[in-house]
Amino acid sequence: MIRRHVLVSGLVQGVGYRYLARKHAERLAVTGWVRNLPDGSVEAEVQGSEAAVDEMLRRLEAGPPGSQVTGLVVTDLDPRDDEGFRITR
Repeated sequence: MIRRHVLVSGLVQGVGYRYLARKHAERLAVTGWVRNLPDGSVEAEVQGSEAAVDEMLRRLEAGPPGSQVTGLVVTDLDPRDDEGFRITR
């Protein structure tokens, strides 16, 4: 089990980014959360098997149609008890 903190920059707000992230997370069976930040970026934490988290990171980098992801900053975190994947504020 691994956990990653992710900061996503680019045109990632107002394009359904968080909702698509939640959909991908449910399909990949990863847990965590995603939220918009005041500077226009998106922040997330993703936890699951290494393969599932790696795939989730690839999907976060691709983003939904209409988005333009210009960067991902990924940091390792210690795993913790977590259930589901949620959109937070």
